[in-house]
Amino acid sequence: MRKYSQQSRFLLAVDCIIFGYDGEELKLLVIRRGFNPMKGKWSLVGGFVSPEESTEEAARRVLNTLTGLDGMYLEQLHTFTTVTRDPQERTVSVAYFALIDLQEYKQQLSDDYHPQWFSINQSPDLIFDHNEMVERARQHLRYKAALHPLLFELLPARFTLPQLQKLYESVYNTSFDSGNFTRKINSTKLLTRLDEKDRSGSKKGAFYYKINTKKYNANFNSFLHFVNKPQDLKN
Repeated sequence: MRKYSQQSRFLLAVDCIIFGYDGEELKLLVIRRGFNPMKGKWSLVGGFVSPEESTEEAARRVLNTLTGLDGMYLEQLHTFTTVTRDPQERTVSVAYFALIDLQEYKQQLSDDYHPQWFSINQSPDLIFDHNEMVERARQHLRYKAALHPLLFELLPARFTLPQLQKLYESVYNTSFDSGNFTRKINSTKLLTRLDEKDRSGSKKGAFYYKINTKKYNANFNSFLHFVNKPQDLKN
């Protein structure tokens, strides 16, 4: 095979911004970097792309190898190309963000790289340009979640509307009017109410809901406008 012999070579990597939800707040998964430079510092989950892989295949492999996680929602975010972003060697990184139900996957985490969940508002300082990656992912998540039912990927099989509202409030770092939020969610007809209630918060309790999978899949890319009016927000 002929190669572009006059062209310089550089490394291609993937970095994964993993968001999880524990029923109370949005969290970020980070690891201790296992090699120099910056060995032992907090880092996103990442690795290099092998010659036989696509970047998505590499991202899924890295996620599974370093955290034990598999089968989560994954979306390409942005390609980071600053020449000096890695002081060791010229490296281009394709960033992906992943969404998981933290409660479902918490038993699968590998201890090899000391993975740890942090509140999105209290995450540690990360190596290289990883803080920029996290902020870009957070803004993109807010944008998509305002229009599409993306955040449902973070929920367990059954959940209450107060739990769902807490998730949206955590993502947007604000408060929502409960009545307006409930009407907005019910208008999408994406949820099915169950007969069971969660009574841990009050004697009256809150009904559990589940996602109507058929409607959810059909409307995943529809513009449902979950957050689209200033009056929906309560300061």
